Amino acid sequence: MTNTSPLDMSRFVKKLEAQGLKIKGTLIDRLGIEFIDVQADYCSAIMPVAGNTQPMGLLHGGASAALAETLGSFAAWLHGGGHKAAMGIELNATHHRSAQEGKVFGQAKAVRLGKTLATYAITIHQLEETGQPPGSLLCTARLTCLIR
Repeated sequence: MTNTSPLDMSRFVKKLEAQGLKIKGTLIDRLGIEFIDVQADYCSAIMPVAGNTQPMGLLHGGASAALAETLGSFAAWLHGGGHKAAMGIELNATHHRSAQEGKVFGQAKAVRLGKTLATYAITIHQLEETGQPPGSLLCTARLTCLIR
């Protein structure tokens, strides 16, 4: 069973700030992304649907893409040792269905971890009312990050 309890964000944010990174005031903050697990080869988070919808009331595809890039980029940053810049250079996403309410759960799993490139396969599911995934598969994505 996959853990969907958010990390102690205050401790996580302090760790990031010590490295010169921030979450407050960024797109991560605006989208309401809460990290669950952050490792070099795996990263997961939850994100609310509310506030991240398009005019028809469905989860915005751009919000799903931003969640996917966030997950892979943080994992790549850790793969680079937490002191190198990791930036997405290629993202593709396929939206299989959408969500209208609740939260979504995203996870990035390493496909290949090289010296200067890291590639991740990302899935985003509707989070079930029980708080446990997997719910319906909403999006699959692949992200390649440059590590400098």
